[in-house]
Amino acid sequence: MMAKITKGNDFKGVVDYILDKDKNAQVIAFDGLFMENKDTIAMSFNVQWQMNNKVSKPVGHIALSFSKEDEPRLTNRVMAGIALEYMERMGIRDTQFFIARHFDKEHPHVHIAFNRIDNSSNTISDRNERLRSTRICKKLTKKYGLHMANGKDNVKRERLKEPYKTKYELYDILKTEIGRCGNWNVLVANLKRQGVEVHFKHKGQTDEIQGVVFTKNGYHFNGSKVDKRFSYSKIGAVLQRNRREEYMELASTAKDNELGQATTPTPSTTGHGEFFSGSFGLLNVNSSYNAADAEANQEMAEILRRKKKRKRGMRL
Repeated sequence: MMAKITKGNDFKGVVDYILDKDKNAQVIAFDGLFMENKDTIAMSFNVQWQMNNKVSKPVGHIALSFSKEDEPRLTNRVMAGIALEYMERMGIRDTQFFIARHFDKEHPHVHIAFNRIDNSSNTISDRNERLRSTRICKKLTKKYGLHMANGKDNVKRERLKEPYKTKYELYDILKTEIGRCGNWNVLVANLKRQGVEVHFKHKGQTDEIQGVVFTKNGYHFNGSKVDKRFSYSKIGAVLQRNRREEYMELASTAKDNELGQATTPTPSTTGHGEFFSGSFGLLNVNSSYNAADAEANQEMAEILRRKKKRKRGMRL
């Protein structure tokens, strides 16, 4: 279950959109409105808005989307109940609203239109509404045993518009490249070849890096805004892990050679010959990266020292 929240100032526009006959809309719940037709619904909203017309965006519009896997059990009654509980938890109460189900897409979804001016002329708060909505959607998904989608991997890229289209392109690129690179230099070089520029944010006037910004198609995204996994610190942790695994693989190959079981090392480019991979043979690494590289080198030295010690023991 996911929610998309928007606000506006045109009640007639949102009513016409939600109740468009081409979307096969079905009203499944409402309160406080004259539901004779679209004009009377919009008029009802506007009359209540006049009780507090200083609010520039009185129109509340929320689309609740569900997974296609849940469609057999999502009757109109069930969807109305979930939508009403969502509204209550969001603090959308004591106001005009209607809920309509659409059948124009493959996944079940409903639209909620409500007046942000409640029946007592107070404004319904939108403070931290997206954060609260995300938490509520997760709780309701668990409560009703709904299908838990796999997040960004399930988003249909072809339907996206800018800047979301670029954001998800960037997500796909980062997911691939971070998983196969061994340090920031390699990652930055690979991203640049795919039209992605990387900029680091520093703490004040110091050299300490606090964050990373990715730029593609003229759009700028903080790493953590693309996905929580892509913050500067979390990317760094993955790169360091990749580097350790690479050292371990080389150490294993060296051991096989010592035992007379020479093997031919396999390239680490995973089929993308034009891109760099791994962490060796790189120059001009700044001090922020050298610390991690030094740690990995120290670990590698310790591995080789232990191997030599075991070898001496075997000769005795």
